[in-house]
Amino acid sequence: MKIFVAIAFILIIASLGSALFFLMRDKGRSNRTVQALAMRVGLSITLFLIVLISYKLGWITPTGIR
Repeated sequence: MKIFVAIAFILIIASLGSALFFLMRDKGRSNRTVQALAMRVGLSITLFLIVLISYKLGWITPTGIR
C-alpha cells in the first residue's frame, strides 16, 4: 500500500507539473492546462477514496503517534 500511495503522489505531482508546462507554453490558447488540472483532481480524489476504502476493509490500520 505504501508503494501505491507513493506512486499516486508522484503521478499527482507530475500532472501538476505538466499543467504548469502547458500554462507557460500555450499562454491560455488551449485547454490542455485545464485537462491536466482535472486529471490531478481526479487522481487526488481516487487516492483518497482508495485509502478510505482500504481502512474500512481493514487493509490498513492506524498506528498512532509514536
